[in-house]
Amino acid sequence: MVLRIEDTDRERSTEENIAQILEALEWLGIDWDEGPVMQTSNEERHKEVLAQLEESGKAYRSSANADDVRVWKEKHGADRGFRGEAEPDGALRLRIPDEGETVVADAVRGEAVFAHRHLDDPVIARGDGTPLYNLAVAIDDLDAGITHVVRGEDHLSNTPKQVLVLEALGAEIPIYAHLPLLHGPDGKKLSKRHGAASVQELRDAGYLREAVVNYMALLGAGYDSDREIFTAAELAERFALERVSKSPAVFDDKKLRHINGLYLRELDEGDLVARLEGFTGRTGIAGAVSISREKFQTLAEFEPLCGFIFDGPGDDPKAVAKIFGREEARPALSRVREVLAGLSEDFTHEDIETALEPLPEEFGVGAGKIFQPIRVALSGTTVSPGIFETLALLGQAESLARIDAMIAKLADPAGAA
Repeated sequence: MVLRIEDTDRERSTEENIAQILEALEWLGIDWDEGPVMQTSNEERHKEVLAQLEESGKAYRSSANADDVRVWKEKHGADRGFRGEAEPDGALRLRIPDEGETVVADAVRGEAVFAHRHLDDPVIARGDGTPLYNLAVAIDDLDAGITHVVRGEDHLSNTPKQVLVLEALGAEIPIYAHLPLLHGPDGKKLSKRHGAASVQELRDAGYLREAVVNYMALLGAGYDSDREIFTAAELAERFALERVSKSPAVFDDKKLRHINGLYLRELDEGDLVARLEGFTGRTGIAGAVSISREKFQTLAEFEPLCGFIFDGPGDDPKAVAKIFGREEARPALSRVREVLAGLSEDFTHEDIETALEPLPEEFGVGAGKIFQPIRVALSGTTVSPGIFETLALLGQAESLARIDAMIAKLADPAGAA
């Protein structure tokens, strides 16, 4: 694999944008054998071809600007491609034949026909002689022996220009394949409003690289519908351009979260702990991971779920008011405190569960009305890992201290508000 950075667009080809490309590929585990090769480093070769095309009459200089093109079309018809007159200086344009057509044999879409009468003579070099993308990329593909050009369908309009450059040089034309663009669940072209707009944003949202590669590869690629989990090697082995859908695939962040959750649950616990430590910056989290790993689908969801274990209860007045606004909640929490205080110092998950299980029947209420007050006392919110597991992990002394703090808070009308 040769990595080429197509940097002829001076405004977009910033060091920051190039670094983002490299960082994304490296995080995804997509390695390259040669490069990165900067397209502008081949500029002398591009200029050599430009001179060859101009000398042969297949390209000409023109000072025509956008207004000149508009006036020309008003005179010759809006659907008629622009044709200019050769001038001593100005930008270099490729001369398109007046008649005929260019046919792009597309491995995904079938044949795409571009009538020459509709095509403008494209600019292939600026007035200062620097080449533009459609010239540079065609020459780089030719020199690198590229056999297949696979890219988004938004590049389809560029393809006939590149084919015409290659034909003007008598070169062999590669096979093209234009992939449908991704859409959001609303059927519109994927954008930031649908969620993460870059690989780095997916990484920072707590997705695993394996899950991202797996999910992205499934979009429109025609893999078996009865499977959703593939290794990168399996994806590569089964991929075929002929199976790629012509219709836009839908990027659904809920589906990505689902697949990410499957990957998380399949990770060895030591591996998961290491990834979470790297993501959160916390250490000593193995116990919290063990009791919560079935409840989160991204690395980012671990902290809101388990942060209270390390930092103490959160402050959610609405949760306190909701749970302890029930008549039985306060006496139930006091009874829980009494039961937990009577357990041995071992304070195991099994002992806690056995001791607390009779309380719902004792109070004549559902289990939630006993256990939710405990959850709010321990975490400060209505969300946490399992109650028995959380109590055991915190230990008897810390659990009782948090329950006592909640009882005291409830006794103080200002604190209970």
